[in-house]
Amino acid sequence: MHRLNVDLGERSYPIVIGSALLNDPSHFGQAIRGNQVLVVTNETIAPLYLEKVLASLRGFAKVDSIQLPDGEAFKTLDTLNRVFDTLLEKRHDRSTTIVALGGGVIGDMSGFAAACYQRGVDFVQVPTTLLSQVDSSVGGKTGVNHPLGKNMIGAFYQPQLVLIDIDTLRTLPDRELSAGIAEVIKYGMICDQPFFEWLEQNMHKLLARDPQALAYAVKRSCEDKAAVVADDERESGRRAILNFGHTFGHAIEAVQGYGKWLHGEAVAAGMAMAAELSRLRGWVGENEVQRLRTLLSQANLPQQSPEDMTVDDYLSAMSVDKKVQDGKLRLVLLRALGDAQIIDDTPREQLIEALRACGAR
Repeated sequence: MHRLNVDLGERSYPIVIGSALLNDPSHFGQAIRGNQVLVVTNETIAPLYLEKVLASLRGFAKVDSIQLPDGEAFKTLDTLNRVFDTLLEKRHDRSTTIVALGGGVIGDMSGFAAACYQRGVDFVQVPTTLLSQVDSSVGGKTGVNHPLGKNMIGAFYQPQLVLIDIDTLRTLPDRELSAGIAEVIKYGMICDQPFFEWLEQNMHKLLARDPQALAYAVKRSCEDKAAVVADDERESGRRAILNFGHTFGHAIEAVQGYGKWLHGEAVAAGMAMAAELSRLRGWVGENEVQRLRTLLSQANLPQQSPEDMTVDDYLSAMSVDKKVQDGKLRLVLLRALGDAQIIDDTPREQLIEALRACGAR
């Protein structure tokens, strides 16, 4: 078992990584401060893990649960209201704790519900997908989607605990495992070249779900993200490097319709676009771009734009991305492998060239 800490002063919290953690009540006991708990999960995860979590929690509090529909298409204010309805119907007060049991959609919505309900209640992240374990459960970003943009409505709100049970990855579909690996690759690209090199040597172990390789990849990813978040909790500066590939990826998700491409798949194609744009700026060479493309291919991830998306589709969607600041599109590009920087002066012509090089019409 590994225990890390996200160092945010009075808002600091632990990340616990290991096996069979859902069956161990002691971890929950450290994070539950009141006598009420609402477990928020979805219809896919509930049959697999809900009863284990409920059993671990019942020794500490009165526990209710709600099952939401599964998928990015349901990450909306309408779905969020179902969580508020349950909290009010079951008379949860300000001492309640919301436990998010599921992937990134459940974690983001549960965290936002916790940030809003009675102006803020505790919550715990129990991520069950690789993507949520290495990315969305850590750092306190919460929110829902809007038809015009992904995660445009939300709040920064930190959990009391992130409990990562590697055993939940055994039931993860292959496609979702690959989508999570996209976020793992991201850390190597933006701030951890030795980790990128480890991934080049060990990708086959991750795809084979080798427990030691998965545990190491999750731990290293969480360490990298925790370090960045500790430096810049509310994304006023350096934390934005975590969005490498995401501005392009969010455009894909918005235009294609949430859920058609998994988030990690869209980010993978977005990273290829960002790397290509970095090459056009003269900061990385063709070798670095090809190493990324090779790793994405090994992970069964896309490297090209959806065939039906145009350059104008991207430019329109990216214009309402939350990385736009003072009318300027801020992109995360590579100065070198393992060294990402935020750039707001990308020439439109180079942006269009990079999009076309990656298949945009």
